Amino acid sequence: MRISYNKLWKLLIDKEMNKNDLREAAGISAASIAKLGKGANITTDVLLKICDALDCNLNDIMESIKD
Repeated sequence: MRISYNKLWKLLIDKEMNKNDLREAAGISAASIAKLGKGANITTDVLLKICDALDCNLNDIMESIKD
């Protein structure tokens, strides 16, 4: 099983934001954005900062997918 952040990218499109806008709004590093783009593991703190910046819940930005 793996984590997909496709919901996050769709939400950014809906909010007319790009990855740099997200980075600035959430106060996260460019390295964290890169990890998200690759579907790599990311800390819960970063995910919660993103949710706070986008006013959403974790299930709005990520989902688990069976391999």
